[in-house]
Amino acid sequence: MKVVVVAAGEGTRMRPLTAKRPKPLLPVAGRPIVEHAMDACADLVDGYVLVVGYRGDQVRDRIGDEYAGHPVTYTKQGEQLGTAHAIGQAADHVDERFLALNGDVLLTENLVTGLAETPANAMAVKRVENPSSFGVVNVGDGRVTGIVEKPADPPTNLANLGVYAFEPEIFDYIEATELSERGEYEITDSLGALVADGERVDAVEYDGRWLDVGRPWDLLEANETLLADLEDDRRGTIEDGATIHGPVVVEDGARVRAGAYVEGPVLIQSGADVGPNAYVRGSTVIGPDVRVGNAVEVKNSILMADTAVGHLSYVGDSVLGENVNLGAGTKVANLRHDDENVEMRVKSEAVDTGRRKLGVVVGDGTKTGINTSINAGVKLGEETRTGLGEAVTRDTDTGL
Repeated sequence: MKVVVVAAGEGTRMRPLTAKRPKPLLPVAGRPIVEHAMDACADLVDGYVLVVGYRGDQVRDRIGDEYAGHPVTYTKQGEQLGTAHAIGQAADHVDERFLALNGDVLLTENLVTGLAETPANAMAVKRVENPSSFGVVNVGDGRVTGIVEKPADPPTNLANLGVYAFEPEIFDYIEATELSERGEYEITDSLGALVADGERVDAVEYDGRWLDVGRPWDLLEANETLLADLEDDRRGTIEDGATIHGPVVVEDGARVRAGAYVEGPVLIQSGADVGPNAYVRGSTVIGPDVRVGNAVEVKNSILMADTAVGHLSYVGDSVLGENVNLGAGTKVANLRHDDENVEMRVKSEAVDTGRRKLGVVVGDGTKTGINTSINAGVKLGEETRTGLGEAVTRDTDTGL
């Protein structure tokens, strides 16, 4: 059995983090999202088919021709025209029952196993509190009887998780699928046609970990979830006078200087340099070759490769892209004074993130002047520059 992994999308809702990389390569717990999805299938499949598109060469370079001991085949979706169109690109590479999933979901092996063990076409479903935000599935006697996309009045609370098991016949139905109102070829429409023809589609109900990592703050939730399972591994250099409370990973080649206080779960990757006298806590990843300077506090954040946070700075509940430099004294706000959830703009629309604490999202190559203050929920586009003592209360150019 093979697994078709859709890793073709640009991830516009993730801007500015996807200005220079495809969404499946955004790091969670120190590794790209797509690798976590592929890991969940590793013991169940004998090969991967990756559907690539936007900056697909980066995916090829990262994953290579083999992953977890299984061969990897690539196929290109030249234009992003929906989930059915993406899965359909794998038709020439799959001639038996197969799994299909998006490369930007956080899931478990148990979910995938449940689908793999079904004898027919199948889709994973989960009971959720707000089904109107999902594709909602009607089920009778364990089989799918209908699917409604994001209905105002949901007929059930069973959400489509976007993880499937298909017989090769699905490609015929994909070929016959018409454009939806959104201008895309939807795999749920292909499934609906299967059901309408009386074909069996099992609903595999799942009650475990699953997260669609679609917006910047979802990276923090995914990071928190995965780091909850972190185990101590302190192969790097920890100077006398540093305090480490596990679980903490200090990779080989990383350094924690005297006076630093690290309170796990924290992952400090190779080449990173923390301290002296820094405080790192929460569910935090200090990425490869990152510099966290003197008297800096970093809490519940992701700092991507080659970024530097200057002394006397605070970063909380934030995602910093690669090669970012925060000048000395840069402060990130992560809490509203009215205690309401922090909002963040996605595609020019203010969205309730559901998070009481959320800092900033910073694009690659951005530099702040000393004593810059950045308001909660702000996004700084790639290569942004701020001035001495500047207060940033609105998004800068994020590419949209």
